[in-house]
Amino acid sequence: MDAFEKLVSMLDYPMFVVTTRAGDRRAGCLIGFSSQVSIEPARFLVGLSKRNHTFRVAQHASHLAVHLLPRTQRDLARLFGSETGDHTDKFARCSWHRGPHDLPILDDAAGWFVGEVLNRYDLGDHVGHLLEPVAGSAPDRFDELVTFADVRDLEPGHEA
Repeated sequence: MDAFEKLVSMLDYPMFVVTTRAGDRRAGCLIGFSSQVSIEPARFLVGLSKRNHTFRVAQHASHLAVHLLPRTQRDLARLFGSETGDHTDKFARCSWHRGPHDLPILDDAAGWFVGEVLNRYDLGDHVGHLLEPVAGSAPDRFDELVTFADVRDLEPGHEA
């Protein structure tokens, strides 16, 4: 529907980087489809494209890490949004450390949380991963964050 596409293209959502690990495989990507979906109990939904390398790794993962990036880290957002883990070790090109559940946590994130995957839902070209937050780090306040307007021009590593 043209009106829907026009309306949502005008929104400027915050962008997140999701990282995960399954066995010895690490993966991460920039995502635009996410939302808190419950206050009590706390729940967050992350949409991963079925064509994405991170999606394939996440299908075998018990947890995902969700990162917010400050606007000063647009290059980090571009790395995770325009490169594919099929061809690039993104973690060799950024600072990170092992966090809860052995997940890669991006050092330059403004804040992050790790969520246990409670369920997965087929949503069309994406699969929703329902997360229960289990650990994280948040600042006292955020400065400007990376939003869709900052990455609108990216050529994705994979089509949606």
